[in-house]
Amino acid sequence: MAHNPESSVTVGRGTGQNRVGRFEATELEIDWTHLEHDDEFQQEIARPATHCFEDTSRTVISENDSADIPYRYSLNPYRGCQHGCSYCYARPSHEFLGLSAGLDFETKIFVKRTAPDLFRRWLCRTGYQPDSVMMSGITDCYQPVERALRITRQCLEVAAGARQPMALITKNALIRRDLDIIAPMARDNLARAAISITSLDQSLTRALEPATSAPAARLDAVRQLTEQGVPVHVMVSPVIPGLNDAEIPAILEAARDAGAISASYILLRLPFSVREIFADWLHQRRPLEAGKVLSQIRETRDGQLNDVEFGRRMRGTGPLADQIAALFRVSASRLGLDRRLPPLATDLFRPPDGQGRLF
Repeated sequence: MAHNPESSVTVGRGTGQNRVGRFEATELEIDWTHLEHDDEFQQEIARPATHCFEDTSRTVISENDSADIPYRYSLNPYRGCQHGCSYCYARPSHEFLGLSAGLDFETKIFVKRTAPDLFRRWLCRTGYQPDSVMMSGITDCYQPVERALRITRQCLEVAAGARQPMALITKNALIRRDLDIIAPMARDNLARAAISITSLDQSLTRALEPATSAPAARLDAVRQLTEQGVPVHVMVSPVIPGLNDAEIPAILEAARDAGAISASYILLRLPFSVREIFADWLHQRRPLEAGKVLSQIRETRDGQLNDVEFGRRMRGTGPLADQIAALFRVSASRLGLDRRLPPLATDLFRPPDGQGRLF
C-alpha cells in the first residue's frame, strides 16, 4: 500500500495530518497511487523536511490581557515549532497564515530575523513602563532551528544591555547555551527560566513531542541553570488525564532534586483543530489507551474535549480535575515547590545602547 502524506503516522513528527486550515475555502486532495512503488519518493515523504521562511512582521511583541497568564508581554522569535508536540495549543495559529495546524505547523517555520532590532525599538518607545517579557507564547524560543539562527540569543543580548527582565519558557535543553547571558541577568533578578517536563518516560516523550529534548536533558538543564544562580520553575505541562497524570509526584521529585524551586501544572487544552490532531495521535500511537484518555479528558471538561473559559481552561472542572489538582498540590507542598516566585526587577531598566527614547 502506498504511503499517504495525509497519514497520521509520520516518522519524527508529531502528526501526519496536514488538512487545510479552518479559514480556507478550498482543500486539495492528492492521489499518490501512481507513486506506490517509488521507494525514493516513499522515503522522502516519510519524514517531511523543515523549511524556514522569512517573517516580515513589523512587531515582535504580543500583549496579553488574560488573567490565566502571568505576563503582559511575550516575544515570539518564530512562528511554528519544530518540536512537533501533538497536543500543542498553538498549532491553530498557523491557520491564520493559510496553512495547516498539522504538519505545516512543525515543518514550515517562519523566522523573524529582525526580532532583535524590533525588540530594541520597542524598548526605546516613549513612555515605556518596564515590565517582564516572556519568551515565548505561541512557539518555543529554543526549538532546534535556534541552534543555528541564534535569534533568541540576540534578543537576550538586547535585553541584557537594557537590563530588561525576561522570563524564558522552553522544552529544550538548548537554553544551556545562553547561560553566559542568562546567569548574569539572574544575579540582578532580571531573568528566570521555566522548563516544561511532560513525562520522565522517554518512550512517551519521543512519540508525544518528538523533537523536544529528552527528559534527562531537560533535568540537566534545570541543574545547570540552578548551579549558575538562575531561578528555575518546572511546569508539568500538559497534564493528560489517563496518560501522564500519575507521573506528577515523580516529575516534581526529579525537578526538586535537580534544583527547581517552584512548580505548576496546566491541564491539557485542545482548541480547534488540535482536538482532531491529538485524538488521531492517540489512536495511532496509544490505541489501547485512546478510549480511556479521551473519556477522562471529557470528565475534566464538562463532557467536551476543550473549555475556553478563563479561570477553567488551565485546570478543568469536576471530580477528576479536582483529584489532579489535589495530587499536584500535595506533591508540590511536600517537596517545597509550592512557593510563589517574587516579581522580576523592573527598576534597573535603561534604554538599550544608550539611544534614549524614540519620539
